[in-house]
Amino acid sequence: MRYNTLGRTGIKVSEICLGTMTWGSQNTPAEAHEQLDYAFDHGVNFIDTAELYPTTPLSEETYGSTERIIGDWLAARGRRDDVVVATKVAGSGRPYIRNGEPITPQGIDQALEASLRRLKTDYIDLYQLHWPNRGHYHFRNAWSYDPSRQETEQVTADLKAILDKLGDLVKAGKIRAIGLSNETAWGTMKMLDLARRYGLPRVATIQNEYNLLYRPYDLDLAEVSHHEDVGLLAYSPLAAGLLTGKYLDGAKPAGSRLSINGDLGGRFTPHQEPAVAAYVALAREHGLDPAQMALAFCLARPFMTSVIIGATSMAQLKTNIGATGVTLSQDVMNGIRRLHRLYPAPI
Repeated sequence: MRYNTLGRTGIKVSEICLGTMTWGSQNTPAEAHEQLDYAFDHGVNFIDTAELYPTTPLSEETYGSTERIIGDWLAARGRRDDVVVATKVAGSGRPYIRNGEPITPQGIDQALEASLRRLKTDYIDLYQLHWPNRGHYHFRNAWSYDPSRQETEQVTADLKAILDKLGDLVKAGKIRAIGLSNETAWGTMKMLDLARRYGLPRVATIQNEYNLLYRPYDLDLAEVSHHEDVGLLAYSPLAAGLLTGKYLDGAKPAGSRLSINGDLGGRFTPHQEPAVAAYVALAREHGLDPAQMALAFCLARPFMTSVIIGATSMAQLKTNIGATGVTLSQDVMNGIRRLHRLYPAPI
C-alpha cells in the first residue's frame, strides 16, 4: 500500500480509500465492521463517508446511518488517531436534509455537529462540499449543463461565505482540511483564489467520478491538480460495478446495486455495454481481473491521491484492495488508449 499527501496539508492517506455508501442498507453494521477491520489490517487508513449515506437506495429512514456505523467502529476499536475520516455536507435537493436547502454557513454548522455526533469524534480530517450550489455537469448532467446563466458576483459571494465558515471551523479544531466534490475546474480555482486573497483554508482535494468509462478529469482538472496540488479522490472507479462485467448480456445479480437503483445513477444505458465488453475482454486477454485492471488504471494516474472503493461482500473487498499489487503492462495501457478513443463517453 502506498500513501499520498492530501494536498499541502501533510496528512498522509492510503492510495485506497474505503467507501461506505452501502453501509446501513445493503450492508449490516457487522458486515461494515468486518470490512473496516480487513481494510485497516491491509494498510488502508482512509474512510470516506457523507451525511447523505447510505445511497442504495437513498431514504429519509436511513439518512445518517453510515456515519453511525463508522462511529460505533471508531469507538469500539479506539483507533481514531490512526484513521483519516472524510465526510461531506449535502447540497440542495433532499427535503429531509435541512428542508432541501443549498449549502449555507448555518447549514454547515448544523451538518458538521450532527456528523461529529454520529461519528463519535470531535474532529473531521477532511470535510467536503458534496456538490456545488450552482449548476454542474456531474451526476449525468453533462448533456444539459449550461453555466451561462450563473451570476458571477453572486456565486463568488456564496463561495466566500462558505469558505469563511469553513475557516472558522478549522480554527476551532473541528476540521483539519477541506475538500470539494462534484466540482469543476473554475469552481476549484475560484476557491483557491479566495483562499489566497483572504487567508482562508486551501482546498486539499476534489472528489469526482473517475473511471475507464468517464474521464473528463483528464482535461482541465488534471492541470489544476498538477499546478495547484489538489489531488483527485476518485469515486465510482468501477462505474458502479459495470467494469466488473457482472451486468453484461442483461445480467442483474440478486442484491446488486443494479437490482436496487434501477439504472446505476444513469450509467446503465445501451451505450456502455460495448465499451464494458471491450474493457473486460482486454483484461481477460492479459490474464487480469477486470475490476483490478480498472482500479490499477486509476491508481496509476498522475493526479490521483486516493481511489475510493466500495464493496458489498468481502470477496469484492479483497479483489479491490488486491489491485494495489497490479502493474499494467505497456500492452494493456495501449489497449486502454485504443478503447478510450473508440468509446470516449459511454456513460
